[in-house]
Amino acid sequence: MSQFERIGPEPALQLLEQGAAVVDIRDPQSFAGGHITGAQHLDNGSLPDFVAAADREQPLIVCCYHGNSSQPAASYFAELGFARVFSLDGGYELWRQQFPEKTARPAPHA
Repeated sequence: MSQFERIGPEPALQLLEQGAAVVDIRDPQSFAGGHITGAQHLDNGSLPDFVAAADREQPLIVCCYHGNSSQPAASYFAELGFARVFSLDGGYELWRQQFPEKTARPAPHA
């Protein structure tokens, strides 16, 4: 059985500062409206290229809206052989509340 860990925003930030990758599986419009700084958006179209190019030894954090959809996605990455996979508890919504300075947002319209 493939394993992943559930982590909150604080340990996720520590992992990011140590070089972990973060993928966001929300819909493209939500991702464009704001995401964890440095996150890569993944959908069914971009998933094969990401998996082919990824360093499977690098820690991987999976983010969704609230931390529910990221769990089966994290399990999927673990099944693919990613060594350290994490599901972000609270998802992007909790992250942006706790770390607004680590959140990428679109530029305001002039």
